[in-house]
Amino acid sequence: MKITGPVWALGAMSGTSMDGVDAALLRTDGIEISAFGESGYRAFSAAERDVLRAAQGRWPGEAGVEAAAEVIEIAHAELLSRFTADLVGFHGQTLAHEPDGRGTHQAGSGEVLAEVLDLPVVWDFRSADVELGGQGAPLAPFFHFACARWIGAREPLVFLNLGGVGNLTWVDPGCRAPESDGACLAFDTGPANAPLDDLMQARRGTACDLGGELAASGQPDADLVAQFLTDGYFLKMPPKSLDRNSFAQLPGLVAGLGDADAAATLVAVAVASVARGLEHCPATPSRLLVSGGGRKNPAMMAGLRRALDFPVDAVEAVGLDGDMLEAQAFAYLAVRVMRGLATSAPGTTGVSATVGGGRIARPGPARIG
Repeated sequence: MKITGPVWALGAMSGTSMDGVDAALLRTDGIEISAFGESGYRAFSAAERDVLRAAQGRWPGEAGVEAAAEVIEIAHAELLSRFTADLVGFHGQTLAHEPDGRGTHQAGSGEVLAEVLDLPVVWDFRSADVELGGQGAPLAPFFHFACARWIGAREPLVFLNLGGVGNLTWVDPGCRAPESDGACLAFDTGPANAPLDDLMQARRGTACDLGGELAASGQPDADLVAQFLTDGYFLKMPPKSLDRNSFAQLPGLVAGLGDADAAATLVAVAVASVARGLEHCPATPSRLLVSGGGRKNPAMMAGLRRALDFPVDAVEAVGLDGDMLEAQAFAYLAVRVMRGLATSAPGTTGVSATVGGGRIARPGPARIG
């Protein structure tokens, strides 16, 4: 499949919150955004989430990994088969991420989906970056650059995704291309929704703090937040990345607090991590645009607004879809891979040189391209 102009790409994302699969259509030539298309969501059942949680931290061949891959492939096949597209960008489910150790592992096979969907599927986006010394994450920054251009931004701004883990992209839309020096700086900020979701599951038997009501009713423990910020991760210069379970000390840190105060403290930890991360940006951004589930938590958004001295808005304020931004990002990256364009650079993942990641699985006899 040769791409010379805009095509409809279907991106899919199953994030660290492990709530389900997002899918979104994007029309693009891999450089500019031409149009946003329809989107969809397929939730994981409680049993499926249990399978995915049981495989967290595990590598290919280890117990539970094959079952997790099957859950991911079935869920994606069910959702993606509802759409009409020219190609698919498939991220898979991250089970383990050790860029400075064993590498990175996303469950789910693009080859399986290519056969099921009868479409080219771009997948395994992170491995090439890690092999060349990069963090393999975050990978949305090049798409954020395209979004900044699409909304007509003229000054530097920050896109913040608050999923299971927080990550930000500082973008200068005045640069020539996303891989240009100074165009993007990106890194994981720290924990976001994952610790709060885990707390709610453990203490209340619910998947999340719906509407941030529990956190809003509590008082954060400022001493515990300050203690958390002494973690060595916050001393590292970006680019840098995290695994969902990188901060295994957090449940113990809030174990002595009541439910509401524990939730409020975990929200404060997420906010403080973002504020600390923004200190690394090359210039103060004109605004912060928030995507991911965290933007739906009023306690988290209020905390960001108190902590920062520039506007903080959900991405919907500029006409973007905060639920689907990451799925759209992998649609965008899939087209870039098909065209042989870069998907990450030293400023976004710390990779040694600009790199184009991703493998292409094709249906039929010529399966890999």
